[in-house]
Amino acid sequence: MSLGIAKQHLAGLVAFPTVSHLQNRDLIDWYAEKLESIGARVRVLAAPEDGKANLFATIGPEGDDGIVLSGHTDVVPAEEATWTSDPFRLREADGRLYARGACDMKGFLACALAVAPLYAQGTLRRPVHFALTHDEEIGCLGAQDLVALLKREALRPAAAIIGEPTSMRIIEGHKGCCEYTTTFHGLEGHASDPQRGVSAIEYATRFAARLLDLRQELKDRAPEGCRFEPPYSTAQVGRMEGGTARNVIAGLATVEWELRAINAADKEHATATMRDYCNKILLPAMRKIRPEADIETTTIGEVSGLEPLTDNEAREIVAHLTGDDGAALVSFGTEAGLFQSLGCSAVVCGPGSIEQAHKANEFVETDQLAACLGMLEKLNAQLR
Repeated sequence: MSLGIAKQHLAGLVAFPTVSHLQNRDLIDWYAEKLESIGARVRVLAAPEDGKANLFATIGPEGDDGIVLSGHTDVVPAEEATWTSDPFRLREADGRLYARGACDMKGFLACALAVAPLYAQGTLRRPVHFALTHDEEIGCLGAQDLVALLKREALRPAAAIIGEPTSMRIIEGHKGCCEYTTTFHGLEGHASDPQRGVSAIEYATRFAARLLDLRQELKDRAPEGCRFEPPYSTAQVGRMEGGTARNVIAGLATVEWELRAINAADKEHATATMRDYCNKILLPAMRKIRPEADIETTTIGEVSGLEPLTDNEAREIVAHLTGDDGAALVSFGTEAGLFQSLGCSAVVCGPGSIEQAHKANEFVETDQLAACLGMLEKLNAQLR
């Protein structure tokens, strides 16, 4: 019966076209109403962006020591021409449920909502929290706001299960992903006399070369026995742009770069290294010619990694619920590291395969929904 209810909820969820550049408030209000109807204590947390919101709801006792069931509500665009059905209308065929977000990650949200009435019956020993966020796909913006709020309010859940699609495997670690754009403001001039200008492209190139040198430093910092693949933090330049013509000294240039760190120490080392290189080496040289020259780095997104820990209550809880004693690491990022920064143990475990995410004809298998429902139903029994 719960599988049928989960399918109904999934149909309702995917009908909201919550692509990241659009609003998600209608979905949040819909989910909130269903939780309120069973007695959950629900907070809808409006974001500064118009039409965006997070949801944080609780069933069970007040206070700390709760278990968070967390998922993001936004989805990537569904503009591929190879969709064979309406991406925002659930279609079932051959044991699969097709729609944008069915796998990533509204399937988990549908299962959590289907099981919520069980948690509301009787008395739970620990709180169960439902956390729905906006804009995960473009930098975990909603989760950053939610975690900051929980820190301010000194609410400390003990464990978080982030229901990203893992084929119901337990994931205990992933790298962080930080994205930046560094802009160089030089001084244009005639190419026949380059010493009278400040070539933004030249300094952007030197910056990029230093970043590539940093890659070896990060490789040398790799801890012994690291289980990530590759087993060290990485940095790379994704895009460079600058200049107007071959015979004009470039006055403006940009470098778009990213960092995927295995731990917070590597992230701090990398960002401090590049910041110091700009402030101590590049900028003084640029300002010898033009005092107004400048270098600006804009943070596009900083997603915390999930560091594997020896002691992880969330991992132990999910292992008991699923019967799976193994735990793996993945390369894709999630909101789990943000909950870990709260002092909360965290794992990633949810229905569907990441191989189906961000593609046309995205789907989740009904067997995966059933397995997720089984895990969440067992959690209810464990908390009695």
